[in-house]
Amino acid sequence: MEVQEKRFVFLIDDEPIQNEMLKDFLADRFLSHIKTFDNGEEAMKEMHLGPEVIVLDYHLNAHDKSAKNGVEVLKMIKDNYPKVEVIMLSGQDKIEVAVESMKYGAYDYVLKGETAFSRIENIMNNISELHKYKSINNAYKRTIIYLSIGLSIFIAATLWFMFYRPM
Repeated sequence: MEVQEKRFVFLIDDEPIQNEMLKDFLADRFLSHIKTFDNGEEAMKEMHLGPEVIVLDYHLNAHDKSAKNGVEVLKMIKDNYPKVEVIMLSGQDKIEVAVESMKYGAYDYVLKGETAFSRIENIMNNISELHKYKSINNAYKRTIIYLSIGLSIFIAATLWFMFYRPM
């Protein structure tokens, strides 16, 4: 029997109710283990778990002014773990905030509101599909490399037997 490694999703928001509601929503829809954090510093200590997706609040320092804000945490994540996809979540309905988030590597930007959870679900499904296609693409690349090596060896052996075969 094959043992699957745990898949993690991190939720980072300084609003505990927001974190719990999103956790409950996603837990019903995805098989990943969902961990919640109220600041980015705590989440960074757990990055060794290898989360596939992080939902990150833009204003993480609303309650604790010494905490890093969402963009600072996003930069740290992308600098150290560039393959982790980050969905920025914010109540800020400003294009500048969305552009800044995307500039520093956020996969997408979601505005808090009625449709936020379903948008996050759709984005996570898109990320999952992207990972699947990347895996398939990598498998094709490996297959082409192996076939190329095999064909090269076959051609070299054929040429050797044609021209250098001892008589």
